[in-house]
Amino acid sequence: MEKKQTIIFDMDGTILDTEKYYRKYWKMAAEDCGYPMTDEQALSMRSMGRPFAAQQIERYFGDAEAYTRIRNRRIELMNLRLQAEGIPVKAGAKEVLKELKQRGHCLAIATATDLERTKAYLQETGLLEYFEHLICATMVEQGKPAPDIYLYACRELGVEPPDAYAVEDSPNGVLSAYRAGCKVIMIPDQTQPDDEVEKMLTWKVDSLMGLLEYFG
Repeated sequence: MEKKQTIIFDMDGTILDTEKYYRKYWKMAAEDCGYPMTDEQALSMRSMGRPFAAQQIERYFGDAEAYTRIRNRRIELMNLRLQAEGIPVKAGAKEVLKELKQRGHCLAIATATDLERTKAYLQETGLLEYFEHLICATMVEQGKPAPDIYLYACRELGVEPPDAYAVEDSPNGVLSAYRAGCKVIMIPDQTQPDDEVEKMLTWKVDSLMGLLEYFG
């Protein structure tokens, strides 16, 4: 008989195809604010929560005030894009989540996005109904790559971290889940994991559809 699992998903870049916009608009927003940002620097911001994102921006540009200005501009630019085109969903997301839910698995979200936007994005894309809990970085002291969000998610879900699976797309997300003690499945988005990240993985798959085989 199939064992029921607790599966905690990152949102942006894992089930929503939005990480490409973060990559683009971190750079564009920084430039608009007078801080040229490289593509590598923009990629380093993936899934990074506060206070780490603010510290990262300060290290890059030597300005403690830069993060707030750049972030606000990035939100403005992304909102315009998403309002015009809608929120893109990763291929197979609805089918996979529906099937995993029907099999009795407990599904949750652990995201750097705030709760209001998380609910709005999942509602708009028709994915909200599949998740039992939404855990956001604003609910904990430190966001990813610290382990706080996954430790908090496991407490909320009533499961020990080694008995939970985290599905992540980025190095910061993988590091957060690994530090918490969860089993980590990576579906790489934008870049492939380096050797250090590879060592933290329980499994790596090319798309969400691969989860059905793993949990089948």
